[in-house]
Amino acid sequence: MSTMTRAWLILADILVMILLISSLILLHLNPPQKLKKHTPLPIEENATSDTFLLPSLDLNATITLEDLIRMGAELSTEEYVIENPFLSRTLDEGLAELSAKVGDPVFIRIFKEESLLEVWIRTGTEYQHLKDYVICAYSGALGPKLKEGDRQAPEGFYKVKKHQLNPNSKFHLSFNLGYPNQYDRAHDRTGSFLMVHGNCVSDGCYAMTNDKIEEIYALVESALQKGQKYVQVHAYPFRMTEEMMALFSENEWYDFWVNLKEGYDYFEAEKSPPHIKVEDKRYSIYE
Repeated sequence: MSTMTRAWLILADILVMILLISSLILLHLNPPQKLKKHTPLPIEENATSDTFLLPSLDLNATITLEDLIRMGAELSTEEYVIENPFLSRTLDEGLAELSAKVGDPVFIRIFKEESLLEVWIRTGTEYQHLKDYVICAYSGALGPKLKEGDRQAPEGFYKVKKHQLNPNSKFHLSFNLGYPNQYDRAHDRTGSFLMVHGNCVSDGCYAMTNDKIEEIYALVESALQKGQKYVQVHAYPFRMTEEMMALFSENEWYDFWVNLKEGYDYFEAEKSPPHIKVEDKRYSIYE
């Protein structure tokens, strides 16, 4: 179970308990009434202090405090699935909705924790959310790649240019992220051939199924052929919200992630990828 799923379940538990306590207080202070006669419902002779009458089809059903707690516990263990329309709609549907076309400038974000790759496309001055793809496989854990052979997928800000495309990849199709970039080299990080590719196998790369990489590759290749100088790919450990940052505040990579968050926040606010430089061994964000 992912950290995000656990967080949602904990929040659900808290909300259920608050609802139960509030309901009990309200029921105790304001017993339900019949709508037509506006008189209190009859209380059973043997009802205890923790038994309350609740409206039902016969207006005389009883439910105990134990019943309420049991019902709350059952609700709190249910799986809550948040539908992602950017996963479910097809690429053609997304392009039509945004009045976009293959060849328009694109921007990619990767989130390890969610195993998700986002594609954004620009039709005017801002980028719009086009489609999401589930990452089939990536190796390693949360945190950056440090050295050749550590089987760790990279995190950071990368650029994909024409020469980094490989239509004849042994992994169906691929494009090289450009690791190590200037930041990685400044920190003496080593590695090579870190890619987004097909075949659903990973040794430090972000692997997609073949049908998904075909769509992603076509969007990147066409954008570069139509004049986009490079496609930015921002690889994050998770969505860099304040809540998620707080969850990982004790992690050894927290300071690195704080730096990545500057780029995340810029795009969230401007809906346009920032210009990124490496200065004093850290990422600097510019308009």
